Amino acid sequence: MFEDCRQIQEAVATEKGPAPFDLAVVLGSGLGAFANHVQEPAVWPYRKFNCFPDAMVAGHSGQLVAGTFLGWRVLVFQGRYHLYQGHSATQVSLPARIAHVLGCPRLLLTNAVGGINPAFQPGDFMYIADHINLMGDNPLRGNFPNPFVDLSTLYLDTLYRPLREYATQHQIRLHRGVLCAVQGPSYETPAEIRAMKLLGADAVSMSTVPEAIMAKYLGMDVVGLSSISNHAAGLSSAPLQHEEVLSAGKRAEGRFVDLVSRLIGLWQETVPTSA
Repeated sequence: MFEDCRQIQEAVATEKGPAPFDLAVVLGSGLGAFANHVQEPAVWPYRKFNCFPDAMVAGHSGQLVAGTFLGWRVLVFQGRYHLYQGHSATQVSLPARIAHVLGCPRLLLTNAVGGINPAFQPGDFMYIADHINLMGDNPLRGNFPNPFVDLSTLYLDTLYRPLREYATQHQIRLHRGVLCAVQGPSYETPAEIRAMKLLGADAVSMSTVPEAIMAKYLGMDVVGLSSISNHAAGLSSAPLQHEEVLSAGKRAEGRFVDLVSRLIGLWQETVPTSA
């Protein structure tokens, strides 16, 4: 399970030392600019390591950044892989496995999503409270010991209230909701979106869930933060385009970095001083 992480483990330890990292962050479509705020960064293109697939999707830089942020040792995955590229859920959950091997007890997953809840507008953000997995795959499928992990408390929820207070004070619209994950790559039909809404979904994505499940299996604390890039199918007259997702991420860049910075600060406040 961890053999494919050994090359990365050695490279990071050589460059940044063997001490465990405090946090790993996976950056979604159009949200990669957060990596630019990491201090004393060491950067490796994914293609340098055999465990990463070759092709990246537009909006994903495809590089691993290790450094510090707000005093924490952080790993930042600037781009991710997806099931719609032909990979399995186990393969796309690689960042969670790498983070675990490098000592991270915490994983922050970010993504760009289509808003289903009528209260959600492009430019808003959603704190993930739960998910619905319609991907047709699970990262624990196969030869994993004791794979029957309890997901009833998968996403850490305690940071939402203070983060919402901060967001309100800074004119950032932050919601709390349920993410529905589908395989893609085609966008959903209006009928599918109506079905997801009936199931209780507030937003839809083609990522995030595999990494979240794997991280929970490995005993990590998981927080999910979504950027609402567009209205989901049938909820707007505008056609759905990947370019618009990337443009929305660019427009939300400043608020996203601000929100993630505060979220990490709040997370740090929950850690005992002796840790």
